[in-house]
Amino acid sequence: MKKLEIGIIGGAGYTAGELIRLLLNHPKTNINFVYSTSNAGNKLHQVHQDLIGNSEINFTSEINKNIDVLFLCLGHGNSTAFLANNSFSENTKIIDLSNDFRLIADKIFEGKEFVYGLPELQKEAIKNAKYIANPGCFATALQLAILPLAANGLLKKDIHINAVTGATGAGTSLSKTTHFTWRDNNFSHYKAFTHQHLGEINQTVHQLQSDFNSEINFMPNRGNFSRGIFATTYTKFEGSIEDAIKIYTDFYKEAAFTFVSDKEIHMKQVVNTNKCLIHLMKFENKLLITSTIDNLLKGASGQAIQNMNLMYGFEENLGLNLKANYF
Repeated sequence: MKKLEIGIIGGAGYTAGELIRLLLNHPKTNINFVYSTSNAGNKLHQVHQDLIGNSEINFTSEINKNIDVLFLCLGHGNSTAFLANNSFSENTKIIDLSNDFRLIADKIFEGKEFVYGLPELQKEAIKNAKYIANPGCFATALQLAILPLAANGLLKKDIHINAVTGATGAGTSLSKTTHFTWRDNNFSHYKAFTHQHLGEINQTVHQLQSDFNSEINFMPNRGNFSRGIFATTYTKFEGSIEDAIKIYTDFYKEAAFTFVSDKEIHMKQVVNTNKCLIHLMKFENKLLITSTIDNLLKGASGQAIQNMNLMYGFEENLGLNLKANYF
């Protein structure tokens, strides 16, 4: 099979940089173009400086409409505008990394039906999809923490989540809370109980457990590190820790990148990988679920490649066998 011809829209951000890095090393893909009006004519490595020596591709303001796969790495709300003004071949598959098509109310756009691209939730649907809405980073880490309970109808009480993300989760645009002098040696919460990823999390929980009627209380935090998400989630659970471990290991037994650890986990185990690690602990009548991912990989670009692999019948981990930056 010839290599897939890939187009990337919005090529200057963090997720695009990681996507380019992965695609350059993927044995089944060729980057046809990387679209960026603000960087047209510049080399990719002039913006993504870690790519020096890996590619001499230039950003372009021209679009090839006959590619195999189109990745949209645009800001939230911009993918709909782009697709409204640009058309592609009937054979072109689209993977959107924004939040424009993740909710059921938004999944159909101009005749295109987007499938929610969380492989651990609906791998078979992804295999048969033409258009994918890639999940959010927090949403990925938090859903993977509670999906096994929802799938078994065991979410009976409120869910409490505290999670911290690195500075890359805020994108490349400089703001007060991403400036080094603010972020360094600092910690804060934001969007308490109202984070935009709660929509897709609630949607998935109800997909698996239709009678869920409790609250998901989510406290997102900003950490003083560059990348990664570390989340602690707890809820009432009447079974034993052995029961919980069996529920989770059974649910993820065929997952390519999600693993239940018998030891406490930490974020350095997953940074620079497409893995999600989960650890379980029982305290009285509460189950504590710890989950951690790399927000730019399993939370964005790595999961997008995972979805592409499934859509084309490749091995799910093709091009994604990455080692963590542990030391």
